[in-house]
Amino acid sequence: EVRLKESGGGSVQAGGSLRLSCAASGSTYTNYCMGWFRQFPGKEREVVATIYGGGVSVYYAESVKGRFTISRDTSKNLLGLQMNSLELEDTAMYYCAADYGIPVYRCNDRVLPSSFDTWGQGTQVTVSD
Repeated sequence: EVRLKESGGGSVQAGGSLRLSCAASGSTYTNYCMGWFRQFPGKEREVVATIYGGGVSVYYAESVKGRFTISRDTSKNLLGLQMNSLELEDTAMYYCAADYGIPVYRCNDRVLPSSFDTWGQGTQVTVSD
């Protein structure tokens, strides 16, 4: 069983940067579909970026494309999210997730949060003026 733990969240001024990390422990596999999600108050959890394996397939939500970069170090069991040029609208709770059963061709905008069976506890990102 895979267990995930996020870190790196915090408060930052608009235009600044943060790097989120997700450490995986337990039984891990290189062909996992992994992703970063965020949830705004009163709204459903939404995908930010996904990655399959070491990066054979990568997807970014339009709202973060060009500003965020997802990465995965399979040798260290780490999932990263570099967030640059942060905006007020990026304020949310950020979660990492993984699922062994999601095929590579669905590890993108076609995937739903409900498809992932393993989640971290979340880390808060707050962007201010």
